[in-house]
Amino acid sequence: MQIYSENKKATFDYEILEKYEAGLVLQGQEVKSIKGGHINLSGSYVIFSAGHKAAPGEPYLIGAKVPAYQPKNAPADYNPERLRKLLLNKKEIDYLAGKVHERGFSLIPLKVYEQNGRIKLEFGLAKGKKKFDKKETIKKRDVEREIRREFK
Repeated sequence: MQIYSENKKATFDYEILEKYEAGLVLQGQEVKSIKGGHINLSGSYVIFSAGHKAAPGEPYLIGAKVPAYQPKNAPADYNPERLRKLLLNKKEIDYLAGKVHERGFSLIPLKVYEQNGRIKLEFGLAKGKKKFDKKETIKKRDVEREIRREFK
């Protein structure tokens, strides 16, 4: 499994409760660009499109930047921040759509990687951290660093 991009800021800003894996619907040049390591997940998130009243919409990745593989050879209408559809099971879509409508939950991309020749997105059901939670995380990290230094 080769990891192409990680959203390191996500674990600092959010408390990840559950993790999910989804396939991405991409264009050919986007696949080559991602395999070259040119994808930026910072500031991106997952939403559900407005579907029918009975069934929730489809999940989409918003805000992920995938530059053109060859900028001079890219189509004129290519948008590096376009919506990218996620491939999930119906049961997962229903569950996640219900959770997202609850107050305070978001779907945050964590990493993009290749598995069996397919590009996958790992995203998490997350709840935002407050400022004091972030300070606590920093303190915990500093204490662990000091402990590691003492044992070396």
